[in-house]
Amino acid sequence: MEWKKLIKLLYPPVWVIALLTPLCTAALIIVFMFGYDEHPLAYAAYVLSFYTLTVVVMRLIKVLPKHYKSAKNKVYSNPLGNRLMTDMPFRTRVSLYGSLAVNLLYVALNVTSGIIYQSAWFYTLALYYTILAVMRFLLVRFANRVGIGKNRFKELRRSRLCGFILLTVNLFLSGAVLMIIYRNKGYEYHGILIYIMAMYTFYITIIAIINLVKYRKLGSPLMTMTKIINLAAALVSMLSLETAIFSEFGKDMPPENKQLMIMLTGAGVSVIIVTMSIFSIVKNTVEIKRIKEKDYGE
Repeated sequence: MEWKKLIKLLYPPVWVIALLTPLCTAALIIVFMFGYDEHPLAYAAYVLSFYTLTVVVMRLIKVLPKHYKSAKNKVYSNPLGNRLMTDMPFRTRVSLYGSLAVNLLYVALNVTSGIIYQSAWFYTLALYYTILAVMRFLLVRFANRVGIGKNRFKELRRSRLCGFILLTVNLFLSGAVLMIIYRNKGYEYHGILIYIMAMYTFYITIIAIINLVKYRKLGSPLMTMTKIINLAAALVSMLSLETAIFSEFGKDMPPENKQLMIMLTGAGVSVIIVTMSIFSIVKNTVEIKRIKEKDYGE
C-alpha cells in the first residue's frame, strides 16, 4: 500500500507538474540572483525543485519512448528527413553549414565585446573561433565543389590541411589559459544559467566523442575531420566552463589551487587536440603517399 502511494507521488497529474515547474524555476532564480542561498525558505525551494525534477524525469521516461517512435516514423516518411537520417555525407554538409554559422556568430560577438570592453580576452576568443570557422569553411567548400566520398585523394589532402590548421588552435588556447591564470579572465554564468551551460557543455562533449567514433568507422577523412573539429571545440568549452565554475563556486578556494587545476585542464585539452591533429596528419599523409605510389606504379 505504501509503495502505491509512493508511485502516485512520482506520477502526479499533469496540471500539478505544469504548476510546479514554473513555480520552482522562479523560486530558484530569486534564490540565486538575490543571494538567498542560505535562507530557510531556500531549502524548501531546493526540496520542492528536486521533487519537481524527479516527477518531470519520471513522466518523460514514461511518455518519451512513444513520442520518439512516432516522431521517428514521421521523419523517415518525409523525403528530406529520410535523407538527413540515412545519407551521412548530406548530414555532414548540413552540420557543417550550421556549425560554420554559429562560429561566425561567435566571432562577431567576441569582436564586438572586445571593442566595447577593450579586452584582449575577447579578441583571443575571436581568433580561436575564426580558426574553427576557416576549417569549417574549407570543408564546406570542398563538399560543395568535389563532394564527400567522390575523390579520396583530394579529400585526404583537404583533411590533412585542416589538421595542420588545427595545430594553430593551441597557440590561442595557450594564450587564453595564460590570461585566465595571470589576468583572472574567463567566463561567468550566474544563477541557474551555470547549470544550463554545464549540461549543454557535457552534452556536446559526449555527442562529439560518440560521433567521432561512429564517423571514423565510415572511413571518410573529411567526415572524420569534421568530428575532430567538433570535439576540439567541445573540449575548449569544457575549459571555459571550468573557469565559470571557479568564478561562481570557488571564491573561497586558494588561487594557487585554481591556477593548478586550470593549467592541468588546459594542458590536457592541448595534448588531446595536438594528438588528434598529428594522428590525422600522419594517417592522411601515409595514405596519400600510398595512392601516389600506386598511381606511379601503374
